[in-house]
Amino acid sequence: MISQKLLITNAVGLHMRPAAVFAGEMMKFECDVTIIIRDSKVNAKSLLNIMTACIKCGDEIIVECSGSDEAEAAQKAKELIESGFPE
Repeated sequence: MISQKLLITNAVGLHMRPAAVFAGEMMKFECDVTIIIRDSKVNAKSLLNIMTACIKCGDEIIVECSGSDEAEAAQKAKELIESGFPE
């Protein structure tokens, strides 16, 4: 399992569009991908779960990837979050 802390820098957090992009990209991987925020764990492959977590700018999240392609998924998650989902 790979676990990494990431800071949300997108000014509006993970609202509908960036959450959809993130979930869509994570669905391409076979491994399990989980976001941990404020003592809650959410499935990072589920748009609805990400939206329900209310992840805002300035929040620190932990992304855990576990499975055969965990390294690739972790790298992609880091790239997406650090990009700030420019609009």
